[in-house]
Amino acid sequence: MTASAQPIRVTVWGENVHERQDRGVVELYPDGMHTVVAAGIAEHLGGRALVRTATLDQPGQGLPPEVLEETDVLTWWGHIAHDQVDDELVRRVCERVNRGMGLLMLHSGHYSKVFRTLMGTSCNLKWRSEGERELVWTVDPSHPITEGVPEVFAIDAQEMYCELFDIPPPDELVFISSFAGGEVFRSGCCFTRGRGRIFYFSPGDQEYPVYYHPVVRRILANGVTWAYRSDGVRPESYQSANAQPGWIDEVVRPASP
Repeated sequence: MTASAQPIRVTVWGENVHERQDRGVVELYPDGMHTVVAAGIAEHLGGRALVRTATLDQPGQGLPPEVLEETDVLTWWGHIAHDQVDDELVRRVCERVNRGMGLLMLHSGHYSKVFRTLMGTSCNLKWRSEGERELVWTVDPSHPITEGVPEVFAIDAQEMYCELFDIPPPDELVFISSFAGGEVFRSGCCFTRGRGRIFYFSPGDQEYPVYYHPVVRRILANGVTWAYRSDGVRPESYQSANAQPGWIDEVVRPASP
């Protein structure tokens, strides 16, 4: 980083509900998954990033306007409390992405109101959680997110996600995953909304120690650097032709499980 370069301001947002309610998750992530994600990003980016955490139970649900405005890249993990996220916060996050903030949407965040709104689809998928091995395959080795990542790596135990994954066609498909039952899944997808870059990465269920995996941590750090816009975020609202009509005003509400 040059003397004049500014560090990437990263906010790692986590629901932090399982970590306070489920004994197994507490044992895996005693200080919350968000702290482990943040540590993984920081260990790879070092002084190139300023990493902070935020959780749903904090004032402003962890992302009051002043925090969101001071975030260059936001990571988001949610699961059982999607409906508790305020629609106004969803609107502000989407508007911030539209102006150029990067977004890493992690694992079950696919069903968050933020991701469903930005995608304009249901984002439904098929799943089962039996602790199966996941093989993550690099399908675009020239992509910046794959720097230092092997052609294929194994996650010994993970929740199975498989197609059909109801999302728009990704702008770039970086990873696919395969599972013991023969299922496959688009596990690393890149999108652009307005000026903002979005990376969806599926490994990371709360019941398994996925965010301690060294390759997963490398991918998250690479995702942050890819999503970051060094030319900054526009201060004014920015409407793009690739935004879904009305997407900024209408929240796509998740269906009941």
